[in-house]
Parts: sequence; C-alpha cells; structure tokens
Amino acid sequence: MNNVTKMKILKPVNELFEAFVDPTKIGNFWFSSSSERWEQGKTITLRYDEYDAQGDIKITEIELNKKIVFLWGANGEGHRVTITLNELGNSESIIEIKEQGFNGNDDNIIIQLLDNKEGWVYMLTCLKGYLEYGVNLRASLVK
Repeated sequence: MNNVTKMKILKPVNELFEAFVDPTKIGNFWFSSSSERWEQGKTITLRYDEYDAQGDIKITEIELNKKIVFLWGANGEGHRVTITLNELGNSESIIEIKEQGFNGNDDNIIIQLLDNKEGWVYMLTCLKGYLEYGVNLRASLVK
C-alpha cells in the first residue's frame, strides 16, 4: 500500500531541495535537527525534540533538485519514502511525498495510513510556511 501527499509551494525546486538536505534548514519545518547533509548512501540521524525521539534514515537515492529517496522504520527495513520535486515555473513547484511499505493485511492499516498522511500534511504545511513566509510553525511546539 502507498500513501501519497502533494502540495504546491511558491518557491523554485532548488529551495525545496535545500530545505531537506541542509541540516541548518530542516529544523525550521520538520525535524528539530539532522546529523549531516543528506547525500546518497548516508545514514542520517534525525531528532524530534518535542517528542524526545530520535531515529535514523538511510538515503538510497538523490537526484539534485528532483528527487530524494530514503528508508526509515524498523532498522531501515520499514517504509520507503520518495520526495519528488516538480518545477511549475521560475517560482512555484509541486512537492510529492510517496510512502510505500504499508502492510495491506494489517488490521490497523487505515489508522496507519491516516496517521502518516496527517504527518506528511503537517510537515508540508510547515515547509510552505517556512519557505513562502519565513515562519517556523513548529517553533511554538519546541520547549
């Protein structure tokens, strides 16, 4: 099963791409911190201060300003996430998040899909606020 979420962001794809891969930017819209710049083959440690949580992702593919693919979850064997960036013009883009790896036979599949969808919509909303308006919508959550 797949979970797909899309949003239009009024910025060029290079700014969206850098927001994810640059560890100094990701805390403005998603995780509190990222251990290093995202590059293909690297394992990145992500921290969520407001939940006192930390975990690793494995970057499996990066195509500059177009795509980021990573694995997260159970020892890097959980879900595959593909972030695709499509430029619509000089100053607007569509970002698509596709998450694969849900077990269609799991009794809680609907709850899992909805829970993850809410997370992606929240992250993309925070990304939009950060890139378009310079606002960190997560700032009030961090203590």
